[in-house]
Amino acid sequence: MARTLNKLNVKLIAATTEPGWYGDGGGLWLRITKDGSRRWVLVSIKGGKRKEMGLGAVADVTLAKARAAAAEARAAIVEGRDPIAERAAKLAPAPAEAKLDVVTFGDFADDYLDSVEGGWKNAVHRKQWRSTLRDYAPEIRKMAIADVGTDDVLAALKPIWLNKAETAKRVRGRIEKVLDAAKARGLRPRDSMNPAAWRGHLALLLPKQSKLARGHHAALPYADAPTFMKALRSRAAASARCLEFTILTAARSGEALGATWGEIDMVDRTWTVPGDRMKAGEEHVVPLSTAAIVLLESVRPEAPKDTDIVFGIKGAPRSNMAMAMLLKRMEYGHATTHGFRSTFRDWAGDMTEYPRELIEQALAHTIQNKAERAYRRGTAIKRRMQLMQDWAAYLAE
Repeated sequence: MARTLNKLNVKLIAATTEPGWYGDGGGLWLRITKDGSRRWVLVSIKGGKRKEMGLGAVADVTLAKARAAAAEARAAIVEGRDPIAERAAKLAPAPAEAKLDVVTFGDFADDYLDSVEGGWKNAVHRKQWRSTLRDYAPEIRKMAIADVGTDDVLAALKPIWLNKAETAKRVRGRIEKVLDAAKARGLRPRDSMNPAAWRGHLALLLPKQSKLARGHHAALPYADAPTFMKALRSRAAASARCLEFTILTAARSGEALGATWGEIDMVDRTWTVPGDRMKAGEEHVVPLSTAAIVLLESVRPEAPKDTDIVFGIKGAPRSNMAMAMLLKRMEYGHATTHGFRSTFRDWAGDMTEYPRELIEQALAHTIQNKAERAYRRGTAIKRRMQLMQDWAAYLAE
């Protein structure tokens, strides 16, 4: 049995960066997620059921401490005890006894995410959960979770409530969920109001956000985009497929309406829009996500000519009015087709780590800065492909 233990060492751990599960033996694993999170996990199987017990982040818990904690938990299991339940009981002292401030918001949030993120298929969503709380609620993370109050939540939200409206909504919702989970674990008084609750609470204390993003083209908030896409995909009309393609590629409506099969490369998964159809007059290569390829395959005739319009009607491009009328029928008439480019830009800027120049390139915006123009000429197509994959994954949530 001893030979199966202590497979890892400090140097190996430091050098390992690829996402995956790396065993030390005895059920102790180093888990590295796609978002770069590195945590210790003890895996046990009892009665045919697999259980995972988080032992902390690698940055906070040394290999030696992780092994000691794993050994202690294994001993408890051998004795018929449940180390996970015992730890929860320690974190939640009896109401008549001690204080409820035994754990910080940040520690509990990390533990909570470890326990629930396994059910989230989207790696981007997992990364966003951690990054929003880290970037927009740093002071709350330091606080004892029992002490977080309305003023603390307001202090985190007010700086971004109007200028980063969708991000602020997500931050509020995530703080609320963490605090609800803490109450369920006995770390907050059970009769207390959640200070991040919206109805009847923060809704009365924060200014009303504009429903639409400001600008020449009305844009749907990106928080509403997945719901909209689900409704759009339920429609069989050709104009619905054209609008879906436009959104997936963050293209201008005219570019999508005039797309020909000769511009589409299904093997390299690219759409090359010639300069004479681009606003800036320069050829633009659009990486096609898997969702975009699947959509194209669903509308592709058996042997299309290169000059055939992908979303055409009787050999000619559809009118932009067809998509505008579709939005109206779907009761999204307040948004515009072009506005979905702003939806994409807001999502990419608020919710991802992609550099601004890459996002601008995806939108085929004219770039004035010399360094950024060099970036455009560089080999950024692979990174833009991943950006569009992440966008498609977000829209499918």
